[in-house]
Amino acid sequence: MGKQDTPVIAIRDLHKRFGALEVLRGVDLTAHRGHVVSLIGSSGSGKSTLLRCCNLLEISQQGEIRFEGEPVRWTGEGLARHPADSAQVLRIRTNLGMVFQQFNLWAHMTILQNVMEAPVTVLREPRAEVEPRARALLEKVGIADKADVYPAQLSGGQQQRAAIARALCMQPRALLFDEPTSALDPELEQEVVRVIKALAAEGRTMILVTHDMRLVADLSDHVVFLHEGRIIEEGPPGDILAAPRTERLRGFLNASHA
Repeated sequence: MGKQDTPVIAIRDLHKRFGALEVLRGVDLTAHRGHVVSLIGSSGSGKSTLLRCCNLLEISQQGEIRFEGEPVRWTGEGLARHPADSAQVLRIRTNLGMVFQQFNLWAHMTILQNVMEAPVTVLREPRAEVEPRARALLEKVGIADKADVYPAQLSGGQQQRAAIARALCMQPRALLFDEPTSALDPELEQEVVRVIKALAAEGRTMILVTHDMRLVADLSDHVVFLHEGRIIEEGPPGDILAAPRTERLRGFLNASHA
């Protein structure tokens, strides 16, 4: 398998517990280069936890995670398991741009400073090189005129677009979206959806947790339906959304359209 054919993220038999609660129960997930994978399911099904396990914000107790073919190295077992190589963790995290539901912008920094912060402090890139890239990304997401204002002065949709620019400024290999539109009202939601669709059209690798079934239908190459920590169904959106095979998925889709 050549480098281009190696999945950006490949997860096998992943288990994750929070104390006695088993949130993920043997999950497999593959994100190929240039593909959009959507994770759907009701609240509590494990979608966001799975996304956070991808970039090691959550530590799984069992299973294999590979980033571009490179396995995460672990030490310890079960609840004592943790990554063995902090430099590897940093490298993986910087290559998997995360966009959160609640934006997570630094309130005391301008929008431009927010976008520039990680490349300058984490990657040690010269500020003079990062700033033109950051400004170009703010232009790309449609808020170039907001570079010098603070997050509190922006709408939710503008803040989320700033968060997307911030993730892109790290030049990641893949983008992870955790419910990127669910904190927004419908009008502001569409601003963010347009940006996400444009990124998909560029051929970016993305894993998307969302309740927006129109977004899933429009963007996805592959859809994964999670229920109680297990994958119940997965496949192309035309199959999963139009011809669900299980009663569980039919019920979920009916509730989503209600």
